[in-house]
Amino acid sequence: MSRNSQTRRWITAALLCAALVALSLPAYAQGCALCYTQAASSGARMIQALRSGILVLIFPPMGICIGLTILSYKKRNRFHDSQPDKPSDLGW
Repeated sequence: MSRNSQTRRWITAALLCAALVALSLPAYAQGCALCYTQAASSGARMIQALRSGILVLIFPPMGICIGLTILSYKKRNRFHDSQPDKPSDLGW
């Protein structure tokens, strides 16, 4: 794979991610009215705790998913048989 095509793939992936982020911005306006009024009526400490809780619930699963994706991508050819004409160990 040439360096130019690899750079082009990275640029395409970055543009795709940027487009997905830009398209998800309207989703922020879809808050629940009951949740909004409850959060607005609570104090500043409660609002900060709610924001921290949201971050705690988002980042660990996202990190685990990204880590598993990277790990599986790196190990994708681990069991690749480099000699297809070699008979199997099972005798088939």
